[in-house]
Amino acid sequence: MQTADGRRQTAECGRHSTGVRQQTADGSRQDEENGSKELGPSAFCRLPSAVCLLLLCCILPSSAHAQEVVDRMVATVNAGVRTDLITYSDLLWQLALQPNTSLANPSSEDLNRALRLVTDQRLILQEAEKLPAIAPTEDEIRNARDQLVKVFPSLAEFQQRLLRVGLTSLKLDEILEQRVRTEKYLDFRFRNFVLISQKEIADYYQDVYVPRLRSRSPGQIIPTLEEARSEIERTLTEAKIESATDAFLDSARERAEIVMLSPV
Repeated sequence: MQTADGRRQTAECGRHSTGVRQQTADGSRQDEENGSKELGPSAFCRLPSAVCLLLLCCILPSSAHAQEVVDRMVATVNAGVRTDLITYSDLLWQLALQPNTSLANPSSEDLNRALRLVTDQRLILQEAEKLPAIAPTEDEIRNARDQLVKVFPSLAEFQQRLLRVGLTSLKLDEILEQRVRTEKYLDFRFRNFVLISQKEIADYYQDVYVPRLRSRSPGQIIPTLEEARSEIERTLTEAKIESATDAFLDSARERAEIVMLSPV
């Protein structure tokens, strides 16, 4: 599991998981090419669940610009709020947003790792959506996109990866909105309650910070405890948040109903 800063990338039937149709790289609809009618999220919400699942099994429309992806249902996640569907496309999109991850015939290991991340994201998201006050702003989503692009060697490579898996700009913004929402929820739930004592800072400085710095950079002048205090406090804070989040997810997985529909 990861966050926007590398900690999590932070885990849609309903209005989140129904967006599995493929579109061209510029977000244009393909219905005009194929002569088919498109069902939007609201239409899906009105259909019986069995009909929704049958529709999601269909082969996605092809595109002259984006790679054709044959989608399939992989798992469902229900944390007591609703049942979210995870598709093969969701896993490809997760991999595409991870630099240095091959998209050519992804291995079962990579796909299962992506499945774990997406599942965790959905579990947190179902809880986060109970708090409307933490809904991301357009500026926050735009900033999340800018930060994501920076982890790739170039904008061109980033765009090529999206194109390869049929991830449109509209769908990317939806994924980023979910990630920002989960990050804000984790901050709201855990960060405000993290307390770092002066003893913890001093112990970390003596037992971890100084030995590690000496090992990595022999001969370098070691910052004093006061000079390193802010950095150490941030490190310890993030570690406590990560630990609390892991415990939260362990409990959420135990309570949730996670059903595997197709092995990857």
